Amino acid sequence: MALPITFDHCVVHVSDWERSNAFYRDVLGAELIARGHGWAYRFGTVQLNLHGPGVKPAEVARLPVQPGNSDLCFEWSGPISEAVAHLERCRVMIEAGPMERFGAKGAGTSIYFRDPDGSLLEFISYKRQL
Repeated sequence: MALPITFDHCVVHVSDWERSNAFYRDVLGAELIARGHGWAYRFGTVQLNLHGPGVKPAEVARLPVQPGNSDLCFEWSGPISEAVAHLERCRVMIEAGPMERFGAKGAGTSIYFRDPDGSLLEFISYKRQL
């Protein structure tokens, strides 16, 4: 049974606001949202809330999010070769891929890279290469 829910946000921890803001803005196209002593990164209708310097997160999680321990996937709407070229232009090292993976829309092609704190990030494209 489908429930009336959609994905809203998740949390990552960053250790340097300026460095992370530049990375998520320039490499991932995030809209930067100022929040109290910190920031959030918005991607359309979903958001990454951030724990970082000066932010005291609500003590709800059993284990607080630590820098570098997140694993997030973003859909790349074009061919994966364009994502590879984008990361090269941004001087971001690709750790793995392109390789076949299975995401929310089924089979796709992915590449893996890391944010400045070491969290694993993935671009997945569902467009078939010709």
